[in-house]
Amino acid sequence: MLDDIWVDDAVTALRPDFAVLAMTARGLRNGPTDDRSRAWLAEAAEAARPARTDRIDAWKDAYRAFGAKPQRTRPSVDALTRRLPLPEINLVVDAYNSVSVKHALPIGGEDLDRYSGPARLVRATGDEESEEALGRPEPGEVIWRDDAGVTCRRWNWRQVARTRLTEDTTNAIFLLERLEPMTLEELKEAGEELADLLTRLTPEVRISSRLLSGGK
Repeated sequence: MLDDIWVDDAVTALRPDFAVLAMTARGLRNGPTDDRSRAWLAEAAEAARPARTDRIDAWKDAYRAFGAKPQRTRPSVDALTRRLPLPEINLVVDAYNSVSVKHALPIGGEDLDRYSGPARLVRATGDEESEEALGRPEPGEVIWRDDAGVTCRRWNWRQVARTRLTEDTTNAIFLLERLEPMTLEELKEAGEELADLLTRLTPEVRISSRLLSGGK
């Protein structure tokens, strides 16, 4: 899966500073929120500092670049940090949401077994299959998709239900998306932190990662 993920040149032309750290976690044991993940969420909420609004502002600019209005459809990390205290979903979602807020970094987490073909980040033609609740993407909109259709609209605004992480998920993919001023080193550190939390949940989990940057 990781070797086949790609980012279209039209996306990197829009934001040459874009990079994504793709991670797979196989053999997870998920479950309902517990005291561990609740503590991670609380710690992340404490770490959410106004000084990192520049990272969120970069995503708002990226949304405007393909015609979206970030005040109406907010980048995922912007929407999440406005929901403090953070929502409790399940162990794995709590883990990546806590890392997302702590680092002001959009992260998508999805059930790998519900994918059809590889993930790819493209600019939409407007005729991609999408769930009714999300609607079809607009031409030129940045979307994540697989062979079956849209998996996330407006770059990281909202994911489809089809690939949602549930308590039954055992194999997951995470997409950690970076724009400047966040550095690639800081992106890797966030990935290491997520891997650590997932390993605490499932010591035998098998984690692999791949950094895509500059259209590669």
